[in-house]
Amino acid sequence: MNYTDAKNEFEHYLDGYDRNNDKVRLKIIHTYGVVHDMEEICHRMALSPEDTELAKIIALLHDIGRFEQLKRFDSFEPATMDHAAYGVQVLFEEGMIRRFVPENQWDDVIHTAIALHSNFKLENISNPRTLLHARLIRDADKLDNCRVKLVDSTSTFINVSEEELGTQSITQKVYETVFKNKCILSADRVTQMDYWVSYIVYFFDINFKESFDIIAENDYLNRIIDRISYSNPVTKEQMENIRVYMQNFINSHTNSQSF
Repeated sequence: MNYTDAKNEFEHYLDGYDRNNDKVRLKIIHTYGVVHDMEEICHRMALSPEDTELAKIIALLHDIGRFEQLKRFDSFEPATMDHAAYGVQVLFEEGMIRRFVPENQWDDVIHTAIALHSNFKLENISNPRTLLHARLIRDADKLDNCRVKLVDSTSTFINVSEEELGTQSITQKVYETVFKNKCILSADRVTQMDYWVSYIVYFFDINFKESFDIIAENDYLNRIIDRISYSNPVTKEQMENIRVYMQNFINSHTNSQSF
């Protein structure tokens, strides 16, 4: 199990896709961002070199199904393809995993972590090491998604300009869900502003204090909220309410003072 070898194979895999496509480029950068955040979480948690190497390889491969989704549909929408399911199909049913990890010792852990990384919630994982890695990839994925929401064009990942996004409303069901400490179901998202809110409240699904510390240190909550100018006055007031509520939630997991 060697991350450098796996990375070289991953680069060969990417040669089959259009690296100049904005969405493909976003996902390549995201993949390596998740690897970086994974390494930081593992360091802060003082995980073993073996678990760290395994976690980095899972991070490298977690979105491998996205590239075929973009090639076929030019979309990140879950209705077009279940990218996690396709990823484990390519890796394990078609045998591509052996290009990245020569031995099969860790197949169950890798398979489960990738298959479930984008599920609404984790369920039915009894093996402690498998559960550890399933939680790690979900945290690292969300941490780099914070960066994506700050630096990439909203037109690329949410299909609307920042200006148009700021005019939109939050549907009542989505707004109320926030204050139940729950993430937003994909089926409940109607407006693009609903999507924007869902990107903020996925902090409810963070698993480790070390991840919350990184969120707080980078001020991700405020920076993401403040990226958009909310010209819709109702939405602007609601976003301030969400800000206060989410800040208190994050603080409660970092031993920080309340907002």
